[in-house]
Amino acid sequence: MPSPQQARAQASAITSPKAVVEVEAAPASQLRTLFDRPRLSPGQRRIAQYLIDHLTEAAFLSITDLADRVGVSQPSVTRFAAAVGFSGYPALRERLQTIALGTIGGTGVSEESGNELQSAVDAEIENLENLRRDFADPAQVIDTGRKLSESTPLTVLGLRISASLAEYFAYAARRIHPDVRLVTLGGSVAYDALLQSREAGGTWVLAFSLPRHAQETLSAIRVARQAGLRVALITDLALGPLADEADVTFATGTGSRLVFDSYAAPGLMAAALLQAMTDADPERTHARLEEYEQISEQHQFFLKD
Repeated sequence: MPSPQQARAQASAITSPKAVVEVEAAPASQLRTLFDRPRLSPGQRRIAQYLIDHLTEAAFLSITDLADRVGVSQPSVTRFAAAVGFSGYPALRERLQTIALGTIGGTGVSEESGNELQSAVDAEIENLENLRRDFADPAQVIDTGRKLSESTPLTVLGLRISASLAEYFAYAARRIHPDVRLVTLGGSVAYDALLQSREAGGTWVLAFSLPRHAQETLSAIRVARQAGLRVALITDLALGPLADEADVTFATGTGSRLVFDSYAAPGLMAAALLQAMTDADPERTHARLEEYEQISEQHQFFLKD
């Protein structure tokens, strides 16, 4: 009889993109696609991130008001509009309003109802709804999961507050992958681990970077790239220096309504990549889970339900 993990691995394979019904992407995802220009200046990335974070309000601002909110000049806003493919700011604003009105007309939960704790839950529900829309086309998740599965060793990087999600991913990945190396210390310790992983034949790093984003995470990702490793990144920002350095970025919202952030969507994103890894090599997955079940039973790792 298969273990619960084996049964879930067999029953919940990610659907091939060919069988997916086309669904409109989340507003934030539409904006990330719209602003996906590798040569945006730091000031232009600030404008893009402001629009992503404040779409429903920013879409109706004048060029003067937008420039004031972001802290840039009006000509900078005009140049940004041209850089992302529009004839000027009015054309960009018209597109933003179309996306924003679709958001307002949706079925999102009201942010004004309930107490502070309920509002925090509402914000996380919105993050998960956006992630669900992103998963309408799982091709990038499937492809990245396959590449992570093939990388031996596979390095998982998470520094400071991001260490908790990195530890979760590495703990689970070790059940289905023969060599997972967890890096939760920065500086020269991270550099040594990354260089050793590459020398041992590793090809990919999965990095987590959640607010507040650590400078040492950016430094470690750059070291990984210089060593010849490719980087998949789970973060909350689709734009900026971290995303610029990564080969693949999965940007998901984090809950910021409480004193400390909550990570429902990044946690689910990590679980989705784990699922994609199990799908990439089902025979290895089955064999490793079966072996682990035998060992855990022999040594009584777990309480009986």
